[in-house]
Amino acid sequence: MKHNIRKFYLCVILFCCAIIFSSFVRMKAAADKLAMPYKKAGLTTEQAAAHLLSRFTYGAKPGQVQEVAKIGLEKWLKKQLEGNLDEVNLDQMLSQYDAINISNSEVEDLFPQNPRVTRWAIRDGYLNKDSLNTGNNKYQREIIQNYMKEKGYRPLQELYRQFFNQKILRAAYGENQLREIMTDFWFNHFNVALNKTQCASFVPAYERDIIRPNVFGGFENLLLTTAKSPAMLMYLDNSSSSGVNVPMEDQDMMSMNEMGMSAEQKQKKKAKVKKIQQQIQNKKKQGGLNENYAREVMELHTLGVDGGYTQNDVTQAARVLTGWTVAPLGKEGYGVGNRALIERLGASGLSDKGFVLDGDFFFNANRHDNGEKVVLGKKFPAGGGYDEGVELLKMLAHHQSTAKFISKKLAIRFVNDVPPASLLDKMSKTFISSKGDIKSVMITMVNSPEFWSEQALREKTKSPFELAMSAVRSLNAEITKPYELYSWINRMGQQMYYYQAPTGFPDNGQYWINTGSLLNRMNFGLALASQRIPGVKLNLPALNSNKEPESVEAALVTYSKLIMPERELGQTVARLKPMLNDPNLQQKVAQAAEQNSAKKDNNNTGMEMQSMDRKPAKEEKIKLGNGRKANENPVIKTQAGTNTMLAQVVGVIIGSPEFQRK
Repeated sequence: MKHNIRKFYLCVILFCCAIIFSSFVRMKAAADKLAMPYKKAGLTTEQAAAHLLSRFTYGAKPGQVQEVAKIGLEKWLKKQLEGNLDEVNLDQMLSQYDAINISNSEVEDLFPQNPRVTRWAIRDGYLNKDSLNTGNNKYQREIIQNYMKEKGYRPLQELYRQFFNQKILRAAYGENQLREIMTDFWFNHFNVALNKTQCASFVPAYERDIIRPNVFGGFENLLLTTAKSPAMLMYLDNSSSSGVNVPMEDQDMMSMNEMGMSAEQKQKKKAKVKKIQQQIQNKKKQGGLNENYAREVMELHTLGVDGGYTQNDVTQAARVLTGWTVAPLGKEGYGVGNRALIERLGASGLSDKGFVLDGDFFFNANRHDNGEKVVLGKKFPAGGGYDEGVELLKMLAHHQSTAKFISKKLAIRFVNDVPPASLLDKMSKTFISSKGDIKSVMITMVNSPEFWSEQALREKTKSPFELAMSAVRSLNAEITKPYELYSWINRMGQQMYYYQAPTGFPDNGQYWINTGSLLNRMNFGLALASQRIPGVKLNLPALNSNKEPESVEAALVTYSKLIMPERELGQTVARLKPMLNDPNLQQKVAQAAEQNSAKKDNNNTGMEMQSMDRKPAKEEKIKLGNGRKANENPVIKTQAGTNTMLAQVVGVIIGSPEFQRK
């Protein structure tokens, strides 16, 4: 009888669970259904397609607006959110870069840091330690270069260049455009920088293995994987953070009862305890607790600066995350200090004693603070080990403040610099109900009227990287030297992967646009269109089916529509037309850009071009983008039908205020 009752209740419980699960599945499916209300906003299908392409790609390619409208906006966006379109052509382009797919350990072995190479060269007898103080740097460089060549080592700059090149090519030619946009977004959110030596070598694998594969999944997974990556562990110094507590086996030794021990045994114990106490003192001298990551994971990665945490929460969280460090990487790279311990204990011994080895991540239980902690009111009992760090990060990932903070950052990136509270509320609720599913939050955003409102259309400003990529995509450029574009992006004010602060690049127009940056953008447009950027080829007449415009004005109207489809361009054409009648346009742009290159004018966000009419204080030979001097260039002809005329028209369009908007 009792057995039947238990069976009955078990069936009831299973039945209820099935109902709840099916209800959750239906809710999830409903939440993930694309139903974009662009028609209610008064947009045509083509206008809506142009808006989608401006926000979810690096710019529409020629004819792409019509293609998206034809296949259907929902179908196109669904494929982008899946992010697994075939990219055979891109893969072929990337195949020339042999270093972009190697592991962190291989990077440490093949691309060692300069101080390490110098140390090895001295060890192997190629360089005399005393010669380092002679001041003959050229001689030392030659020896080290020969040493690297003989040993098969390669300079780190080669790795970085390949890394930069692949980013340019992915953005320009990748079919999974939204995945690349989101990779850029999340990399910026979980920023690490190449200008910090300790983490620099690990940045390429960080983007490849940690960020890109996880951009549409659960936020919890993204947070955990970034926290355990060598790049983040080294960038925010958590790899060196340790507690000053005594490991369990040492505690046992120190508290061992001496009753029954021989004099010799007591002496050995005394020596062992003294050694343990010395180790504790050494650990204190090494720096002990480091709060950098604990602070930034709350302020920048999850809760936000107003997320409700205190300084005490930061300290307690830092204690929770002590012992999180890097596994041995390469033969003599970072983390090698843990190798002897790992080899001595073996796989089973590690897990038995609370150590965790997971790829490039190592939890060193001997460096973990085993005491009790309290973070945001949640108690973490003593002895929690690695698991309490995971529990902490999961708690932060699903916090209400995190839902608001992440939703706002996404809305700022894809809607406008000051997104409406009504949109943020909807996105935050989806974040909570979907347990931080990024794709679901994105769908809620794009299904909301606010995404399609007048306040959202063309209200975001392109970063220099977005400007360069949208330009080459809109002109159907052939890129054979991606690094040349990277150099131009730096020149326009965005040194990618080198933003030193953990905040990442600010995502607002006021940061990117000032007088000097506008002039540099115009200079870039003219250099690109006139094919003065090496390794970037264009066929401007082909964009218009090789039809020759009848006049400069006709070329301006025609190419403005081709480059900026589905926009109202009357004011833009009227503004640009007088500029094209100036025979000294390129020289004035170059001179003005040179004058303003060192100036910051963050209050000038109106994107006006009057400053290009200023004359320089004195005649100077100003370098253009191709290295030639401005006043040595011939005056560009403006007769219709000439390629120089067309290049100038297209260059002015690329540099125009309207093209800066997305």
